Amino acid sequence: MPQPKTWNIPPLISPEADAALIKFPPILRQILFNRGYPTDSEARAYLNAKPDFNTDPFQMTGMVQAIDRIQTAIKMKEPIAIYGDYDVDGVTSTALLVETLNIFNANVRGYIPNRFEEGYGLNNEAMDKLKADGVQLVITVDCGIRSPNEARHAQTLDLDLIISDHHHPAEGDLPPALAVINPKQQGDIYPDKDLAGVGIAYKIAEALSIVEPSRGLVLDSLLDLVALGTVADLAPLVGENRILVRKGLRQMKQTQRQGLFSLAAVSDIKLDKVNAGNIGFSLGPRLNAAGRLKEALAAYELLITKDPARAGELAQLLNVQNRERQAITREMQAQAEAMALADDPKAYLLFAAREDFNSGVIGLAASRLTDTYYRPAVVASKGEEETRGSCRSIPEFHITDALDKCADLLVRHGGHAAAAGFTVRNENLSELVTRLKSIAEKTLSKANLKPTVTADVEVSLVDVRPDLFEKCLKYLEPTGYGNPNAVFVARNVKVKNARTIGADSKHLKLSLEDDDGYTHDAIGFRLGEWQKKMTPRMNVDILFTYEVNEYNGRVGYQLNLKDIRESGTIE
Repeated sequence: MPQPKTWNIPPLISPEADAALIKFPPILRQILFNRGYPTDSEARAYLNAKPDFNTDPFQMTGMVQAIDRIQTAIKMKEPIAIYGDYDVDGVTSTALLVETLNIFNANVRGYIPNRFEEGYGLNNEAMDKLKADGVQLVITVDCGIRSPNEARHAQTLDLDLIISDHHHPAEGDLPPALAVINPKQQGDIYPDKDLAGVGIAYKIAEALSIVEPSRGLVLDSLLDLVALGTVADLAPLVGENRILVRKGLRQMKQTQRQGLFSLAAVSDIKLDKVNAGNIGFSLGPRLNAAGRLKEALAAYELLITKDPARAGELAQLLNVQNRERQAITREMQAQAEAMALADDPKAYLLFAAREDFNSGVIGLAASRLTDTYYRPAVVASKGEEETRGSCRSIPEFHITDALDKCADLLVRHGGHAAAAGFTVRNENLSELVTRLKSIAEKTLSKANLKPTVTADVEVSLVDVRPDLFEKCLKYLEPTGYGNPNAVFVARNVKVKNARTIGADSKHLKLSLEDDDGYTHDAIGFRLGEWQKKMTPRMNVDILFTYEVNEYNGRVGYQLNLKDIRESGTIE
């Protein structure tokens, strides 16, 4: 059975907020109150995705210096390289700045390192090659903030370096670059600290359009790339991210980008109805597949090509690679799970490393371990001299802070609170594992390690109907990390019938009925084991989201179950 979850149901809306939000439907009032929008003006600003802060890009530390240097490079026709990362955020960031600088008639190229040969972030060999090719200015996107040694190497080459990144800087050790653009750096006054790498690349493009408006850059044309990278990188969909992604989804629906047409076609996505979920579960994984299995250049080329035939070829390639990635992930996940549990099944941090683990997929395996066991997890690929690891974590444990405490053992590392990566020499691997597990035990030994799911409001099934979606839920979009779908709880619901579906009967398909005879179809992904426990007319409590289900041209609605309990169960 899936691990039991704690259900968190916020208190009912206060009378003051209920009165202030009286113009909204009752369920939407409760949702708005839960999310911190208790007044009419705050609620409307949120629902309309309007900024309530200054978004001037020149507030960012280093932006003035960066734009001045870029303008000089454009004027002097100096070769510029946009140095990205091999994930969707990095690839979209690279494509966005290359496209922008081409509009400014710059001499620009994109450069994305090979995950398997060069690893993450800046590397000296790449900069040597770029310098030998005549490049005079390197602009990083989605990487570089934790590369002080490589930045010093660029100085020895007389290679100007601008670093734009959204990852957390190391304490007191910014790279010695011409400019560092990262709102998370100390002293930066930009109000939104949660932009993805592609969001920061967009702010650079915005700054260029401010100083040289005559160039004719249409910023909206870049927003499809911003939406792709922001959602795929799990940047929180609040603040400016939510504004950019909502506009980006609108741009995707009218995009002229050939690669996006082709990618949507192989993903069975209708661009005129695209949403953030389509990016997270369909478009993003296909763009990521190239960098996970080989190199990300196919994804990058797909986003910038104007040739429909070439776009079709590349989209098919990414689709095939994504299927291959899925098969590799399933096998690696099973192997990593067996290794981690055999080593120490009660450990507060799960760890698995093997020579044959594909370093492009280890993060996905780590993520599944964390989801399954609610523990921080590390899955690593061992090479001849070094091991590359990918980490996923839970809210109670900041994984990058833990790696910082092990920095003396690491070649390089970086990431966020919930996800990180590192490289360690093999002779230090055992000590690293011991230290990470010790840090995890000290941090988590007194914590109640049980995943918590938060619902917005309790409802009856009769309350859940299509007009709820049309009147309320669509205004919450884009939903995703940081701005989740509305979640509901319904009690004492009768199970009319239950069956399992999918490979290995992993998923649960239900027909549910309330006391008034109102029925709903429901799907429970990875809840298939519940079918064995269900008896005719059994009563259950359900926690679910309400979603559109479109199949064979027919549009319906269904409950997407996040958890189930027998009615009357007490935690």
